[in-house]
Amino acid sequence: MSAFAYERYCSEIVSQTGLLRAAFQGADLAAPVPTCPDWTLADLLLHLGTAHRNIEKAARERGREPLADATPLTPADGPDPADADALDVWLADGARTLARTLRDAGPDARVRPFGIDQSAAFWARRAAHETVIHRADAAATTGADYTVDAALAADCLDEWLEMVSLIMTLGIRPELKDLLGPGRTLHLHTTDTPPEAEGEWFLDLTGDRIAWRHAHEKAAVAVRGPVADVLRVLYRRLPADFDTVTVAGDRGVLDLWLEKARF
Repeated sequence: MSAFAYERYCSEIVSQTGLLRAAFQGADLAAPVPTCPDWTLADLLLHLGTAHRNIEKAARERGREPLADATPLTPADGPDPADADALDVWLADGARTLARTLRDAGPDARVRPFGIDQSAAFWARRAAHETVIHRADAAATTGADYTVDAALAADCLDEWLEMVSLIMTLGIRPELKDLLGPGRTLHLHTTDTPPEAEGEWFLDLTGDRIAWRHAHEKAAVAVRGPVADVLRVLYRRLPADFDTVTVAGDRGVLDLWLEKARF
């Protein structure tokens, strides 16, 4: 369930992209991204800008049957990966255009990028959070500061758990069933979230599906720290033994989650 109004997500697409753009100014675009080892910094930027454009294209063409061009854009359709100025302008234009098109479509419009039929509200939230996470990748590459509004980071955690649960339910990733087993529970506790953000999560993997809820309950393993850092641990952007994060209990349960809950 989304924590914010539709307009907030549309605005975050633009503002989070602006923060990411600031993070790579003057950086080596050929530098490897430590959190995405197969990518350079330029690859990361092209990936995000292409994702924004594919969502925008689907939102803009939603009323056409069949779509004018069902072939998704690829990073090869973007600017020269060695041209920092062109990448900067391209990212800014893509984010602004996506936000504008989503606003024009309205939250209830059906949008189908990547073959996944969901509401525009779903895709606005997904694009905002995708940008939040790729900001972390850029910061890890360039050494830029990385801070995230606590309520937004908590919502990003909610969405990640929703997606993992949904993908398992749909049978898209059958290997997620390997997460299930007796005694497999996790508790996430964030230390800086506002009360309305519900900064505790209980993940129950003991049944026949992934279940989670906002709750303070004893679990096999507990992860505690600032919400942006817990978020990055769950997205495998920080090691679980990062100095601001505490892990208590059965580390194997957490390691199994981090190994399997990935796309």
